[in-house]
Amino acid sequence: MKLSLGPIQYYWPEDKVRSFYQQATDWPVDIIYLGEVVCSKRRELKLNDWLDIASQLQQAGKEVVLSTLILLEADSELKRLEHICAQTDFKVEANDMSAVYLLNKQSSFIAGPHINSYNPETIDVLHECGAIRWVMPFELSQHTLRDLIKQKPGGMESEVLVYGRIPLAFSARCFTARAHNVGKDQCELRCLADNKGLPLLTQEGDELFTINGIQLQSGVPCNLVSELDSLEKTGVDILRLSPELKGMGELIDIFHQTSIGEISSQQAESRIQKRSDDNKWCNGFWHGEPGMNWQ
Repeated sequence: MKLSLGPIQYYWPEDKVRSFYQQATDWPVDIIYLGEVVCSKRRELKLNDWLDIASQLQQAGKEVVLSTLILLEADSELKRLEHICAQTDFKVEANDMSAVYLLNKQSSFIAGPHINSYNPETIDVLHECGAIRWVMPFELSQHTLRDLIKQKPGGMESEVLVYGRIPLAFSARCFTARAHNVGKDQCELRCLADNKGLPLLTQEGDELFTINGIQLQSGVPCNLVSELDSLEKTGVDILRLSPELKGMGELIDIFHQTSIGEISSQQAESRIQKRSDDNKWCNGFWHGEPGMNWQ
């Protein structure tokens, strides 16, 4: 199975983004997704900047994919989407059906996790439109995944998130702005100060959600390192990890070594525990349970 690095979910300064991807050239990851997927107000990097980073990664031997915005609300966002879909140097991950429409039968693309690929009929339609890979929606279980892979078109790759906070919802309103008691238009890009989002706690102090601009994420990361054998037997082609600013190279090494059998899943969990801030994870969706559960 290949390893992929999903698009950055948070708002990082340009220098940190460039440094992150410079390090990524040496990581044992095969595919890297680039671009702003959460909020169009996050403009530390313009499209040309992303294309520059993409070229550097491609020269380092990585497969590069440009990811599109998930929630489009303005004509300016649609125009940016059109520019992304019009370029021919890199494949595109469509995270909205407007992107699928623009890419339809004109370029092979990846159907992102935010396309509601919940049944084989939908995956068939996406394949007919030009999709060569689909990323499993985060809330589906291993049993649903197994059924979908059995019925998917031949040659179409399957990708699953195996580590990272799970995007749960998107809103036209901004959760981060609301947390600071300001309006979305007056946010002053406050999420730039939160390199891994803002924790939203229960009254008991448990991490329930993570606030990330207009996006609501799981309170703790999903972790499927103990399920890699099962994922391979199911027929999954690509394992996706979601970027973290600190220790990403070590995390990728752990998953790489586990996927090729150099270390056991128990050893992998132990090593992840040592590098983790709180040692809390979730895998409920994978087991067909509430997503926040861990077993």
